[in-house]
Amino acid sequence: MPPRFNYARVAPGVYEAMDHLDRYLASAGLDDRLLHLVRLRASQLNGCAYCLDMHWKDLAALGETAQRMYSLDAWRECPYYSARERAALAWTEAVTRVADGQVPDAVYAEAQGQLTPAELANLTLALATINAWNRLSIAARLVPGEYQAGS
Repeated sequence: MPPRFNYARVAPGVYEAMDHLDRYLASAGLDDRLLHLVRLRASQLNGCAYCLDMHWKDLAALGETAQRMYSLDAWRECPYYSARERAALAWTEAVTRVADGQVPDAVYAEAQGQLTPAELANLTLALATINAWNRLSIAARLVPGEYQAGS
């Protein structure tokens, strides 16, 4: 599909605003691997090809295994995610699918048991941010494939 428009050309403030969020999150104390893992999972749920490509490459550059990345959509059935990651992934799915019935108390309790209040708040912002990026990318039909990790 051809791209519809380029934010940087038509409305550079969009990227600037989103970039401020990402810069805050980079300094918020959450592990980079965990951040990219939840970004990848949210992008799977939203069907954002551009962000799937980006976060797969970012995780690979951080040394993440292919097995954990290709199994992410079945994380509940796989033994290679920690309790902390499982709590973050459950939180990711609940926040991303919030329109399907809010964020369940059981998911909150699980997350609260694995993350500090500040980590949970920052994770929630990270999820709001990736969901916004997904929507921006899908709406503009950004073309996946050319992203280079670390750029």
